[in-house]
Amino acid sequence: VLGGGSAINAGFYSRAEPEFARDAGWDEDLVRRSYDWVESKVAFEPPVRQWQSAVRDGLVEIGVLPYNGFTYDHVQGTKIGGTIFDDQGRRHTAADLLGYANHRTIKVYLHATVSRILFTRRRWANPRAYGVVFEDALGIKKRAFLRPHPQNEVILTAGALGSPQLMMLSGIGPALHLKSHGIHLVLDQPNVGQGMADNPMNLLYVPSPVPVEISLIQVVGIPPGQNTYIETASGLSFAYSWAQGFALFHPLCFFSFQSGKPSSLTAETMAKAIDTVHAYANTSLKGGVILEKVKGPLSSGDLKLRSRSPRDNPSVTFNYFKDPQDLRGCVEGMRSIVNMINSPSFARLRYANLPVQALVDLMLNLPVNLRPRHVSSSISLEQFCIDTVMTIWHYHGGCQVGKVVDRDYRVVGVDGLRVIDGSTFLKSPGTNPQATVMMLGR
Repeated sequence: VLGGGSAINAGFYSRAEPEFARDAGWDEDLVRRSYDWVESKVAFEPPVRQWQSAVRDGLVEIGVLPYNGFTYDHVQGTKIGGTIFDDQGRRHTAADLLGYANHRTIKVYLHATVSRILFTRRRWANPRAYGVVFEDALGIKKRAFLRPHPQNEVILTAGALGSPQLMMLSGIGPALHLKSHGIHLVLDQPNVGQGMADNPMNLLYVPSPVPVEISLIQVVGIPPGQNTYIETASGLSFAYSWAQGFALFHPLCFFSFQSGKPSSLTAETMAKAIDTVHAYANTSLKGGVILEKVKGPLSSGDLKLRSRSPRDNPSVTFNYFKDPQDLRGCVEGMRSIVNMINSPSFARLRYANLPVQALVDLMLNLPVNLRPRHVSSSISLEQFCIDTVMTIWHYHGGCQVGKVVDRDYRVVGVDGLRVIDGSTFLKSPGTNPQATVMMLGR
């Protein structure tokens, strides 16, 4: 899609935490002005209705302070963040930033899938990018070339999964891995595909005795001294078709974290999940999810090619909770969620006779991933986190600053090529990366 992840995500817009910019060595005034540039096209203040306000008040009540009101800034406490949905409910995406472009000097090719970057190689000089090979909608291969000039560049913005994959397909990556796929080596760069990370997400679904608004992420809690962020969405229904594989959290589909393919749920597993749901309520019941995302994270893995086709997903390992601090962060976040659900401010939106333990058991009976369930998950938050972990799609790493690209995002060891996306991040910026990715593009 034109607009990348901003065309399909949950719409939450929040700037990176201040130390993120300082650690990156960015000019903080330029960062601020670049965020402003993005926000004038794509960011808005969301309406806050009953579910979101109840979670907001509950977070404040349990001590996630101060309350900061509406702000794009990353600040400790509880806040209302931005959204890329306007007051008419229309999504705005990174493609809207093309409104700044001079239409006489830019061309956009739709349905063009890049398969590799082209390099010249001269003796005693770095390889230089001079164009790309791409396929059109009919699968016909074509080429696009840079005009000869030392300042002209190929800028790679294929995301944390796509950019390291395309680097490898183009001959930049670990030599032995590329050789195993028969790829001509341009540059032996063992750090391409390394440092792959994804913030683990865990959540509870809370049925509500009253209808609630449909809302995506708006309220965020950043508890003091904790390694986690708390967010919420509402208006989700059990009425979606289980048979079509949409399960509980539309539009969150369930994926296998081992194969990366949609999970194939057995009829028995699906029936058990449906019976569990029906034990608590009928199929038209409304409610919401309250989730926590681990900050950072510290755990990471790697990305490898499965084949030489750019259309084949690479194989990615994120190693969720490999670092014990990430697991502690999940436990802290889940405890805050439990406390918030039990707060007086949230009482009117939950069933009084449905204890949190029942919500935990409900999650353990839903097919949110293909991991095995353990008996101890019901009483151990550590095991609950491990057994019910999901992706929040905040992938980063693979072409990291200081390892693959320099501080100006130029690929080290070749000329004429930069990478500008989340693959360059050493950690995820704040509660959602999309604002920072767009800012970095500016």
